[in-house]
Order: sequence, then structure tokens, then C-alpha cells
Amino acid sequence: MEFLLNRYRNLTVLLVAIVAQLVLLAYQVKSNGEVRLIRVWAVTAVTPLARVIESARSATAHFFDDYFVLLDVREQNKRMQKELDRIEMENQYLRTQLDTADRARALQIFQASSPSKTLAAHVIGNGTGSGAKVVIVDRGSASGVQKGMAVIEPYGIVGKVVDVYPTAAFVLLITDPTFAAGVISNKNRVRGTLKGQGHSEVIVDYVQNEEKLDSGEWFYTSGDDRIFPKGLPVGEATVVRPGKSHKEIYVTPSGFQNGLEEVLIVLDGVHGNIPEAPAGDEKDQPVHLLPPPPPDTSDLAAAPAAPAASNSSARTGPVSDADRIVDEYRQLGTAEKHVYGERGTGAPNYNAPTTINDPKPLAAKPKDAARQNP
Repeated sequence: MEFLLNRYRNLTVLLVAIVAQLVLLAYQVKSNGEVRLIRVWAVTAVTPLARVIESARSATAHFFDDYFVLLDVREQNKRMQKELDRIEMENQYLRTQLDTADRARALQIFQASSPSKTLAAHVIGNGTGSGAKVVIVDRGSASGVQKGMAVIEPYGIVGKVVDVYPTAAFVLLITDPTFAAGVISNKNRVRGTLKGQGHSEVIVDYVQNEEKLDSGEWFYTSGDDRIFPKGLPVGEATVVRPGKSHKEIYVTPSGFQNGLEEVLIVLDGVHGNIPEAPAGDEKDQPVHLLPPPPPDTSDLAAAPAAPAASNSSARTGPVSDADRIVDEYRQLGTAEKHVYGERGTGAPNYNAPTTINDPKPLAAKPKDAARQNP
């Protein structure tokens, strides 16, 4: 059999192919299919590979699409960030300009209302001294500035001029340790010396422990230093406590609450008065109070009438329980012919005779008469 297969191999293969073709034709006729089986097999064999290739292509296309989209979004974010930064800088600039305008307006209003002659100046720099609190302003001797002039701000004092140049001047701030000025409190009129400490707070020295000073009280310039006019605000006392020899008083300067950009140099100062309370202080504003209620007349109707024998004992107005008790004892004493000291003039006179208004002398007792006539 093997010999026959080897000898007729080609014929065998041909017969197998013919038989397979006949079987396939019979299967196609039986299944009523219009598509050839060879195409079905080819499509079935190629479909998985095509699916893999299409998936790879789609993933690659989506990747590049997303990449370019992300690049575009990134560029848009950069542009938007630059625009946002520009708008923020413009807003900051506008806010700065508005604050500057408000400060300039405040300076103008203060100059117009202040009796002192002042000169507006801008702060253009800081001093270079170690630990010194000095600023440089753009006004000098050409504008009439002299050494020793006071430098103020609408909300309080700032310092004094220590060096003058033709177009600039150096101002020593009140926070400098070498600064000193006379001050007085607005409530208890306590006098002291303002001194700098090198930081944001200053102290008021040389106030005796026995003097009364409340925390929250405001200090004003006293004019004793011949630099600052009297009546300029200095600041609020935040800490007040007894010390070893003098009170320890810490004050928060009011002239630095809005920063230092524009200041006023006092060319010709005029002394003013010390106000009772700083302007705009809500704690010291007047409070509306109702009038007191009318007196109750029920006690007057129920109280017994006071004796009219003496004008000093007559009363007008409300009668208290103590007054009624005094009247009762006085009536009892009058009925028993006792004489009491008047109210408010001393202790009762218990040694007074029974009848003090009788002009006749008292009759002598029998025993006394016998002793007189033995």
C-alpha cells in the first residue's frame, strides 16, 4: 500500500483535491451561501491581524492628536497666565495710584485745616546708618526747610529734620533711639518724654508711678520741646504698668499706620489745644442717655407730717424712712417734754432742764430750804 502511494503520489493528491472540492461544493450548495468559502477563510484568517493593526493605528493617531491638542492648550494657558499677570499688575498699579491719591487728598485737607504752615514732601530713600531710623525727603533748603523742623502726617507726628541739603533733607523718625519729644495725655493731662526704641513702638518716660494714667489713653505733643506744635497726635498707650522708679508706658505711633510716602514739614508751627478724645474714636463718642425718672410721690403721701414748731425741722422734697423715724422720736420727745439736739448740730442734749422757756426760777425743795435757813 505504501508502495502504491509513493508510486502514484501525484495522482493521489489530485484525487484528494478533487474530492475535497466536491465536498466543499456540496457544503456550499447545501448551505445556500453566496460567498465563496475561500473568501470566508481568507477573511477569517486576516481579521485578527487587521484588528491589531487598526488598534495600533488608532492609538497612534489619538496620541498625536492629544499631543498637539495639549501643546495648543499649554500655549493658551501660557498666554492666559501672561494676560492674568498683566491685569494683576495693572490692578496693583491702580490700587497704588488710588492709595497715593487718597493720601495726597488727606494731606491737602490737613494742610487746609491746619493753622500751621506746612510743606508737602515725598520720601525718596532711607538712611544708611546702622540701627538709625532716618528717611530722606525731596525737599531741602531751596524750599525753605531748616534743621530742627517738625515732620508730621495727618494722623500723627513722624520725626524732625536733622540734616538739610539744597534739594533733600534727612528726617530722624520718632522710633529712633536718640529721638525725644515732650508729650501730654488727653484725659489725665500726664506729662512725659517720648523716646524711640528702634522698633515699631515708642515709650513715654519720666512719668511717676503715683500719677494716674489709663491704658488706651492718647498722647499729644505738649510743645515743651520747641519742635512740635502743641496738640498734634502722637499715639495710643497700649501698655501702662508701674516700674521701678517710673511708669512703663508703651505707645503705638499713629503717624505710621498708613506707611511713609508723603509727609508734611512744619515751616511755621501754631500751637493748638489738647482734645479730650481723638477724632473718630468710637469708644469715647458721646452716648445718648434718657432723663432720670420723676420722683415717686407715694411715699410723700404716706409719710406723717413733720412738726411745724421749728423752721429748721420743716422739710421739702421726698421723705426717707430715716426721716420718718427721726420725726417719730421727735414727736415722742415733745410729748414727754424732752429736748433733743437739732439734726446735724451734735448729740442730743440730755442734761437740759425740763422747761427751758420758763423765765421764773425753779422753786427750792424743802430740804434745800432747810439747809439754807438753819
